Amino acid sequence: MYDIIVIGAGPAGMTAALYAKRAGKDVLLMEKEYPGGQIVNSPLVENYPALPGVSGADFAENLQKQVTELGVPFEYTEACSLEKKDDVFVINGEEKLSAKAIVLATGVFHRGLNLPREEELVGMGISYCAVCDGAFYRGRDAIVIGGGDTALQDAVYLSGLCRTVYLIHRREAFRASAVLVEKARQRENIVFKTPCVPKEYVTNAYGITGIVLENTKDGTQETLEADGIFLAVGLSPQNEFARSLVALTPEGYLEADENGFTSVPGLFAAGDCRAKKVRQLTTAVGDGAAAATAACDYLDQI
Repeated sequence: MYDIIVIGAGPAGMTAALYAKRAGKDVLLMEKEYPGGQIVNSPLVENYPALPGVSGADFAENLQKQVTELGVPFEYTEACSLEKKDDVFVINGEEKLSAKAIVLATGVFHRGLNLPREEELVGMGISYCAVCDGAFYRGRDAIVIGGGDTALQDAVYLSGLCRTVYLIHRREAFRASAVLVEKARQRENIVFKTPCVPKEYVTNAYGITGIVLENTKDGTQETLEADGIFLAVGLSPQNEFARSLVALTPEGYLEADENGFTSVPGLFAAGDCRAKKVRQLTTAVGDGAAAATAACDYLDQI
C-alpha cells in the first residue's frame, strides 16, 4: 500500500513524484515504456526557462536521476485497469498495486502516418512540435501535414521562420477554423497541397529530404523536397484503462481542473492526458507540481 502512485513517468509524472516524495509521502512511479515520454524525442529544447539548449533526452535523464536519488522507486509495468474499493485505489496489471491516492500522468501519443521508417526518423527531420523544433529549420523548407487547428497554427508559425512551408491535407476542405485557414492563405510562403496524401518519406544518410505525395483526385504523384516534416494529424490520450472509473471527454482526455482534481476524490490528473489547451514541457511540470500538492493535501485530510 502506497500513499500515492503516479502512473506515467513523463515530465508531469516525474515532477509529481518529486513533489509528493519531498512532502514525505510514500510514492511509486509506474511507467509502461521508458521515463521521459514525448520530450525524449525532442533533440533540443530551447523554450524551457533558464535551461536553453538542453536536449529532451538529457532533460528526462536529469529529472529521472533527481527523482531516483530521492528514493522514489520505478515500476516498469502497464496499468490495465483502475478501480476504487473502500477508499483505496487498486491498479490491475501484471500485479495488483494499491494506493490511497493516484496521479494520472499517462500523457498522449502523436498519431503518425504509419509510413515505413517513421519512428526512426523522429528527430531526423520528422517532428510533432513546431514550437519546439521549428527554429532548426529557419530559412529552410518545411512540410506540415494535417487539416485541423494544430496543423494550420503550425504552418502559420513556421511561415515566420522557414523559406517555404508546404501544407498537405488529404481533403480540400480543412477542419480548422475559417480564421486560421484564411490567415494561412494570406502568408505568401505557405503553399497548399490538397487533396493529397503522403505515400513515402524521401531520405538520405542524414534523415529527411522530402516526401512523395499522391493527388487523391487524379492519382498523380510528385516529390516535395524539404528539410523538416511536421506531423499534426492528431493526438491520442492514454486513459482508456481508467474509463470505467473517471469522467473522460469524448476524445478520451481526463476532465480535471488546474489543480488536477478529477470527478473522483483522491484521483488527480497531470500533463497532456488532461483536457487543456496548451501542451508544453512547462505546462507538464506545472501540472505535476499542482496535482502532487493537491494529492498530498487530500491525504492529510482523510
